[in-house]
Amino acid sequence: MKTSGKIALTLCTFLLSHLLLTAGEVSLLIKKRYVNFPISHTQERKRMTFQVDGEPDLSIVIRLAPDEAAYWVFKDVSALKGKTLKITYEGNDKGLSKIYQSDEIEGQANLYKEQNRPQFHFTSRRGWINDPNGLIYHEGEYHLFYQHNPFERDWENMHWGHAVSKDLVHWTELPDALFPDHTGTMFSGSTVIDYHNTAGFNRGKTPAMVAAFTAASSDRQVQGIAYSLDRGRTFTKYAKNPVIDSKEKWNSVDTRDPKVFWYAPSNHWVMVLNERDGHSIYTSANLKDWKYESHTTGFWECPELFELPVDGDPKHTKWVMYGASGTYMTGNFDGKVFTPETGKYCYTTGSIYAAQTFTNIPATDGRRIQIGWGRINHPGMPFNGMMMMPTELTLRTTKDGIRLVSVPVREAEVLFTPIRTWHSLSSDEANRQLAEFYTADCLRIQTTIKLSHATDAGFNLFGQRIISYDMNSTTLNGRFYSPQDPTSMELSADIYIDRTSIEVFIDGGLYSYSMERRPDNNNKEGFHFWGNRVEVKELEVYAVNSIW
Repeated sequence: MKTSGKIALTLCTFLLSHLLLTAGEVSLLIKKRYVNFPISHTQERKRMTFQVDGEPDLSIVIRLAPDEAAYWVFKDVSALKGKTLKITYEGNDKGLSKIYQSDEIEGQANLYKEQNRPQFHFTSRRGWINDPNGLIYHEGEYHLFYQHNPFERDWENMHWGHAVSKDLVHWTELPDALFPDHTGTMFSGSTVIDYHNTAGFNRGKTPAMVAAFTAASSDRQVQGIAYSLDRGRTFTKYAKNPVIDSKEKWNSVDTRDPKVFWYAPSNHWVMVLNERDGHSIYTSANLKDWKYESHTTGFWECPELFELPVDGDPKHTKWVMYGASGTYMTGNFDGKVFTPETGKYCYTTGSIYAAQTFTNIPATDGRRIQIGWGRINHPGMPFNGMMMMPTELTLRTTKDGIRLVSVPVREAEVLFTPIRTWHSLSSDEANRQLAEFYTADCLRIQTTIKLSHATDAGFNLFGQRIISYDMNSTTLNGRFYSPQDPTSMELSADIYIDRTSIEVFIDGGLYSYSMERRPDNNNKEGFHFWGNRVEVKELEVYAVNSIW
């Protein structure tokens, strides 16, 4: 009787949970918002496929934990409530029994409180992120799409993740927007609002948000489009994708990362596409049929092309073309051909990569706002990668000509509260004043240093060199940098220190760089100005508020 009772109880529990296990399969009648998956990096990646009510839905690879999980990831299934999700796994199927539904993700109680969670940079709740994609402003929201592997903290399974913000500072993560399909995984791209219904996707007075993306397979990288009628929450892929397949033209698999914008003077769409050794220009009347126009060599990945006024003068503008590495050219653009006039130059270095700018910023604002991927590790965390601070890009006339300038957006100021200010300190005095901040989790420091008897000077944090300025060789952290006054002995820096990263903006944004925060655990000096008889002319410290 006891054995029979146990069998009946087990069967009842089994049916009530709506979970059916067979060899390598599990089926869930979806009643909750999330399905949680245990992950272990001791396991090899194996194929996992999803079917919804018998129809193919998604295919990914995953390191499913058969025993103890290093961390958990999740799939948002809120759109599937009432449907049956069948999961098939080609690896050790012991881990299938650990998959479960919930209205919370595993670890929800500690979310955004983790030890190495950045406090004023966007990170995803779980998984790997890299390039920002589809940056656009629409109906009061800034949209941040991004390369996302929701199933692991390392790169794979490229989806488009999605987050929105009202102020560029506080972000709400939404369900993923684009998913891998039979054409490949979803590599980088851009979004536009098709106000004139050129593609025919609009519904009544609702303009479509159209995404242009790269579908990447082992054989080729092709360009597709998808449209959304619900403010980017869900997308429908165009049935006749791909809209560009140029592998044979370039004899290269490297054809990716479409940046699309409307060129009003000629009344057509422009796509800048990285192909083999540079950026190609394509044009289209309808976002579906594209014509190749021209090519500019010397760039790799993640193209950008936009117009900016010089020194704020709307009658004097230049076009800026750049690639993933932060090098750029300035010149002219006639809607089909970009003609470089100057460059290549570098305005930012370090951990930032694949930066993209927002489209559809209202004319009443007019700023060119950028977000870049931060190639920063977060040890021990169930997420990896981050977005750098949003910055405003401008063109400024300098002693060397017209240059691109990058400074944090004004909206970020709400996060930083000034708490200490000093003037005209020796380096030793400045170091003593900063001692109380040695254990600070996050901090912003603005400073101006003046060299005197030294040809080099700088600023460290527990042995890590944040600033290393060599006036004799005219280098800053190993890169050539010359102040606007070539005889100047001064250097100013605006330093943003988060839990895992450091961003530095030099001389009002004429040059910027970023790095992973890596203190020397054996170093006890904390914040430390160095250099013979260096004067710290200005020093201001700000407390930091969390965006979470």
